[in-house]
Amino acid sequence: MRTGLLAKKLGMTRLFKDDGTHVPVTVLHLDQVQVVATRTMETDGYTAVQLGWGKAKVKNVTQPNRGHYAKAKVEPKKKLVEFRVSADALLEPGATLSAEHFVVGQIVDVCGTSQGKGFAGAMKRWNFAGLEASHGVSVSHRSHGSTGNRQDPGKTFKNKKMAGHMGVDRITTLNLEVAGVDADRGLLMIKGAVPGSKGGYVLVRDAIKKPRPANLPYPAALLAPAPVDTQAVEPPAAG
Repeated sequence: MRTGLLAKKLGMTRLFKDDGTHVPVTVLHLDQVQVVATRTMETDGYTAVQLGWGKAKVKNVTQPNRGHYAKAKVEPKKKLVEFRVSADALLEPGATLSAEHFVVGQIVDVCGTSQGKGFAGAMKRWNFAGLEASHGVSVSHRSHGSTGNRQDPGKTFKNKKMAGHMGVDRITTLNLEVAGVDADRGLLMIKGAVPGSKGGYVLVRDAIKKPRPANLPYPAALLAPAPVDTQAVEPPAAG
């Protein structure tokens, strides 16, 4: 079981195929997705990889978290998540993951926080049919109707589907297709819509209900470290 990726949702666009047809896609951005910490069976009782996204200002990071990032020798991150992985899929802290971690045509699962809708009625929130348009119904056409029984049990059961707060829930959409990968710009294009608003963070993982392609990089696709300019770091010659 490999680690997934943490990405930010940029919005939707479309990709054109060779035959002229187009595919609607959601664009996800990977910004310096690095391994911050690992969890091992010996010390934590399970195996996992902690990933960080982006770059946060140091002044906005608490002192304990500064030490957490310093231990991994990575810059402070805007967002941290954790993925359960197999023991042979653990990564070294500081490793940077690439968008080529997924391949075109692969089936993935995407998890995010759904858009908030505020206080919604029963028809919008639960897809109720509503009351009739005539036959004595007045004013309450979009109401949810009866909420309980008679004297027995004499109460409304818990979890009854009624009007209330809608959205801002953790949603996982299964079996979405990877339509495109741009490793140079750190972009991942998923066919169709994914949960969440623009600018929200999503988790992308290998589909749990579909087999993985044989050409997937294991344990992960990593970016090569940037070359170091030796002339910039060497001290000037004396004299």
